[in-house]
Formats: sequence, C-alpha cells, structure tokens
Amino acid sequence: MPWKDRYTISDERSLADAEVCWPEGAQLCMTLTVDLSPPCGEEGIKPADLATPDAQYGMHGGLDALLGVLAKHGVRATFAVPGAMAAIHAPRIKALAEAGHEIAAHGWLHEDVSALSPEEEKARLGRTTEAIAAACGARPQGWYSLARPGDKFAGGAVSGATMSLLRQAGYAYMGNGMADDLPHWWVTDAAARQAMLVLPYYYHFDDQFFLLFPAKGTGLEHADDYFRNCRAEFAAQYKRGRQFSMVVHPHAIGFPHRLRMLDGFLAEVRAHPGVWLATAGGCAAHWHARYPAADWLRLEPSIWRDYEDSLS
Repeated sequence: MPWKDRYTISDERSLADAEVCWPEGAQLCMTLTVDLSPPCGEEGIKPADLATPDAQYGMHGGLDALLGVLAKHGVRATFAVPGAMAAIHAPRIKALAEAGHEIAAHGWLHEDVSALSPEEEKARLGRTTEAIAAACGARPQGWYSLARPGDKFAGGAVSGATMSLLRQAGYAYMGNGMADDLPHWWVTDAAARQAMLVLPYYYHFDDQFFLLFPAKGTGLEHADDYFRNCRAEFAAQYKRGRQFSMVVHPHAIGFPHRLRMLDGFLAEVRAHPGVWLATAGGCAAHWHARYPAADWLRLEPSIWRDYEDSLS
C-alpha cells in the first residue's frame, strides 16, 4: 500500500519495540473505532440503505447500548462518520462529540473513491469536511476508508490521489492502513519527502467480518472468534509495548449477548496497568510530535525489483 515511485517507508522496516514510546510511560496504546456507516455497496450509502433494519438499529438502539458499555469503562472512541450521515443525524453527531468522543470522516457516502476522478474525490472530501464541522463545531482530523460488505479488499479502498488530497486538505491522519501495527508514514511524494500519517488497521479485529458477513439465514455468527482474536492480539501487543486497534459497528455489536462480550473484554483491558486508551486523533497527535516525518521518514531506494515476467 505505501510504496510510491520505487520508494518505501522506514527502509521497509518498522520501529523496533524499544523505539516505541507512549505518553506518560504507557505500556500500550489502544484505540477503538466505531463505524457509523450502514451496510452499503461500492457507490456508497443510498436512501434505501438508510431505511433498513440494520441502519435503524445501528443509529438508535444499537448505538445507545454500545455507548453505555463505553461509558462504563471510560472509553472515548473514534466515530468514523460519512459526511452524509453527519448531515442527516447532526444532533446525534454533536452529542457524541460533546460526550468526548472523536468524530472522524468516513467519505461522503462511504463510497469506493477509486472509481472517482481526482476532481470529484476532492469535491466530496471538501463536502464531507464541511458537513462534519457543521454538525459538531470542529473539522475532523482523521479520515477512514473502511471496507463494505462485499468489497474485494478487506482493508478498504483508496485511490491513487487519496493520500495527497488528504494531506492538502489538512488532515492529520488516515485511519486504516495495513502496512504496520504502529502509526506509519505513507509516502505521497518521495522527491519532496512528503508523507501522510496512517494508523494501523487489520480486519481480524473488525467485527463486521465476524458478525455481518456470514450468510443470512444460516443462524451462524462468530462473536467468540472475534473476541478470541482481540484478546490474543491485545496480549501480544501489550507484551511488546506497541498498539492494538479494533473496529466495531453498532448495528452488529449492539446486541446484548455481543455487548456482554465487549464488556468483559474491556474489563480485562482496564485491569492491565499502563494501557493508554486513546482516540485515533490523540494517537496521531502523539505520533506527529514524537515521531515526525522530518526525523523518522528514512527514505531509501526500495529493495523491490521488477522483473520482466513478474506479476507486479
């Protein structure tokens, strides 16, 4: 994902565990992102998508129940909100911000921007920024492009222009990148040493792949597998002192038996000393200050080589 013009990030290697430093000596940074987009296709949210039971429950009963669990454990989450949803549900988005949660952008319609022209993508980016700023009184600092049900790529989709457009628009971070398990710099212009900060994401810790994707009517779900993954990754990253990031959807996680599992998991997290439960924006701000691209973007020619018969 981050390779541009035969250059890669950080000499194709991550920070060593000993190089990672969190605020106030914390052992681990954990972020929890809530995706407020209803299920939709590649073109993004359509009027019919807003009228489905999933959409209605996600913005009302499911979200209310999820907020109760987050409040119980003192978790300030990052809400990834499509611009159109911010316009439609402005009072709800404002209330989330006033409760201390971060409001990040999630496209205008949570559409696949790789199908748009750069001009159209830029216009939608601006419209999204304005809609969220109007709803909660402050422009978003983060941008997400999470996967939709049926997407070809589990990590979501961006265009070749997305990172440069975000940087030009003044965004502090892009919220879902799979190149590292720490925040990392995505090179947008190797010659000018320009880069966009990207936060870690992995679909093994995204509830939609365990609660939304199983075939309807089968009676099957995999909530146990989801939280088994989260516990295992949290334990491993806590031991190393790195970062753990998870993503939930109110229309999926917001059922009582699933929330009970989330409640138990967050209780276990809180029992560990030295866990920094940060918003994505808080994590990004720390990384900008502690690991600025000017000092930590070590650009070297890529070790990758193309061959005549390669598939690259």
